[in-house]
Amino acid sequence: MSVREEFDDWAASGRDRGMEDRHWHTAKHVLARMPVESGDAVLDLGTGSGYALRALRERGVGRGYGLDGAPEMTRNARGYTDDDAIGFLVGDFDDLPFADDSLDHVFSMEAFYYASDPVHTLEEIRRVLKPGGTFYCAVNFFEESETTHAWQENISVEMTLWSRAAYREAFREAGLYVAEQDAVPDREIDIPPESAFPTDDWDSREEMIDRYRTWGTLLTVGVAP
Repeated sequence: MSVREEFDDWAASGRDRGMEDRHWHTAKHVLARMPVESGDAVLDLGTGSGYALRALRERGVGRGYGLDGAPEMTRNARGYTDDDAIGFLVGDFDDLPFADDSLDHVFSMEAFYYASDPVHTLEEIRRVLKPGGTFYCAVNFFEESETTHAWQENISVEMTLWSRAAYREAFREAGLYVAEQDAVPDREIDIPPESAFPTDDWDSREEMIDRYRTWGTLLTVGVAP
């Protein structure tokens, strides 16, 4: 199954809003770090329901573009968004439909690892960013967060499993300076006492702490020279 087919199914079943609810726990902290200014143009790569752009517009972003590979996702996002300054389009991560040096920032939450050629996607992001523009890349599926590796078994799309070091290396290879890399913990997920384990989803409390508190969401920030 292709990325488009997989996530069209998700959108048709309403799972896009569930994704938004879960991702917001850490996405809001990542978005708060972005150095956006009034009038900036921002691309949300793998926009899903479009929640990130709606939040950035509240901070004064001038124009937001939400790109997703699934038509149903973009259709739903348009329905959730009553703002003429935000547009949604179906597109390919490997061929971004934007001119060189045309965007101030790119954001991506829980989507980058679906790119079929992630290094080339980084090159495309570098191409469309203005000098000094930033790429805020947030992922929960990465090598050090071992409890997330089983996700690949539940989705038909091949996912890129990189380590923290591999993200830094790939950013630099694509021509982006690595400004920071950080683990953003999810502190809103309730972790029950030891006596409640094992649960339906977790063998031990330590595994749950590792997933949400220790590793959480990996944020890598790249800056275009």
